[in-house]
Amino acid sequence: MALPTGPHRRYDPLTDQWVLVSAGRTKRPWLGSKERRASVDERPAFDPGCYLCPGNTRVSGAVNPDYESTYVFTNDFAALRPDAGDERYEMGLLRAEAQAGTCRVICFSPRHDLTLTRMEPAGVREVIDVWAEQTLDLGADWRWVQIFENRGAAMGASNPHPHGQIWSGAALPERGAREDAAQRRHLARTGRRLLVDVVEQEAGGARVVDEDEEWLALVPFWAVWPFETMLIPKRSAARLPDLDDVQRDSLQRSLQRLQRRYDALFEQPMPFSMGWHQAPFDDSSSEPWQLHAHFMPPLLEATKRKFMVGYELLSEPQRDISAEEAAERLRAAAGAETEASATA
Repeated sequence: MALPTGPHRRYDPLTDQWVLVSAGRTKRPWLGSKERRASVDERPAFDPGCYLCPGNTRVSGAVNPDYESTYVFTNDFAALRPDAGDERYEMGLLRAEAQAGTCRVICFSPRHDLTLTRMEPAGVREVIDVWAEQTLDLGADWRWVQIFENRGAAMGASNPHPHGQIWSGAALPERGAREDAAQRRHLARTGRRLLVDVVEQEAGGARVVDEDEEWLALVPFWAVWPFETMLIPKRSAARLPDLDDVQRDSLQRSLQRLQRRYDALFEQPMPFSMGWHQAPFDDSSSEPWQLHAHFMPPLLEATKRKFMVGYELLSEPQRDISAEEAAERLRAAAGAETEASATA
């Protein structure tokens, strides 16, 4: 059975939603806004004005230690606070409830001029270990642990120093709740983990971007963003701490290969939001869950952003190229990945 060749909808079993695919719309005339082509700035290894560099003073007045590897601290401008309380409000159809939590910042490296792409393998492996450690630490108090990175000015990154964030809260957020429900339904119906089945069905196929014995990177069949990918372990793992040393070593290589492909695609550092989704910390079983990372870059072309407006806001998500074409282009970027990563 062949996929429709014209406009069609694709189902996302992980969120129980649909996306409209209108391949070929990238050929339409474009007189709209254009992104500035991302340049590789000559950042210094240490910036005395950067509030994330070792030894510098942050806006809050706190002074960073002279850290030599990955460094974690509580966000000075946290979106969630542990002292938020438990207030509730109900007035007819209107409801509100206090949301307690905590937010942390992870400096991937003391070097101001690096990214995860350009860091030494041992440094990236340490970041993975810290992600796992922070998951356990925060999961002891909070139901949802969201690890993420906003990379590049186009994604609203407030500082070019290589860093990510962790927001942890008492409630299950909307996206997490959808993925939780979908994976539980699939396990109840089939006795198997949904994303393990996705890996088995997709391995070696047209939507695969990168693959080794432990990890699969693919453009999901139901991808929304033009060059969106997921990174999924082949062996069962509900959370980052579940990964053994072999999986973590392989993850380091997979992360860097995938990001080098992104940087090679338009021969510039690719902006994206990426984040890990893992089983909630609550009384429910973690058995339905398979750990996975989402990468969501906004660019259609080097200077053209995909805007989620109009139909996308009012009806449902829509994409302009097929997942199969996106994966093919990312695979083809492998030949330039080493050269591009050297300047990312």
